[in-house]
Amino acid sequence: MYILIELVGIFFFAVAGSLMAARRGFDLVGSAFLGGVCGLGGGVVRDLILNESPATFQHPIYFVPPALAALCVYAFTPAVKKLHRLIQLFDAAGLGLFCVTGTLKALEHHFNPVTAVLLGIITSVGGGLLRDVISNVTPDLFNPRDIYAMAAMVGSALTAVAWHAGLMNAAVGAGIAALAFIIRVASLRFGWSVPLAAGHWHRPNHSTPGSDGPQRHYF
Repeated sequence: MYILIELVGIFFFAVAGSLMAARRGFDLVGSAFLGGVCGLGGGVVRDLILNESPATFQHPIYFVPPALAALCVYAFTPAVKKLHRLIQLFDAAGLGLFCVTGTLKALEHHFNPVTAVLLGIITSVGGGLLRDVISNVTPDLFNPRDIYAMAAMVGSALTAVAWHAGLMNAAVGAGIAALAFIIRVASLRFGWSVPLAAGHWHRPNHSTPGSDGPQRHYF
C-alpha cells in the first residue's frame, strides 16, 4: 500500500513536471526528464537524509510513473494557456500524498515528530523546487502569493499526530492528503499568503521627493 501511494504521488508530480516541460517548449526526452526530477527528487533527498539507498534506485518500478506521465502529456496536452493551472493542480495532488508518505517513512525510522514533519515537507516540496529551478522559473516555494510549504506543513503535522495517537490507517492518510490538497488549491483560488520576510517598515521607498533614485533601507 505504501509503495502504491508513492507511485501515485510520483505520477501526479511527474505530470506536473511534464506539463511544465510542455509549457517551456521542451522535447519529449526533456519532458520525461523533468517529470522524473519532479516526481522522484523529493523522495531521493528524503532517503539520503535517512542515510539509506534511495528506493528509486532499488525498485525500477519507480521510473514507470514519469515515463507514463510524459506520454500522457504528449498525447493529451490541452491548450498552452491552460497548462499553468493544470501544473498547480497535479502539483497539489502530489504534495498532499508526499507529505503523508514522507512523514510516515521518517517516523518508521524512529525520528522524533518535529524531524519527521520536516522530512515530510522536504519530500513534498523538493521535487517541485528542482523542477522550477531547472525550468528557470521562480519556484512556488518562494512565491510570496502562495502558501506552498504551509499546506505540506499542515499535512505532515497531522500525519505525525495521527501516528503517535495510534489512529493512522489508509483512510486517515487519504483524508490528510486530501486536506493538504484542498488547502493548496484553496490558497490559489482565494489568494492566501503568508507575511513577507521584511515588514512594511523595512521596505524601500521608490519615490522619495528630491532623491536621485530609490533609497536603501538596512536592518
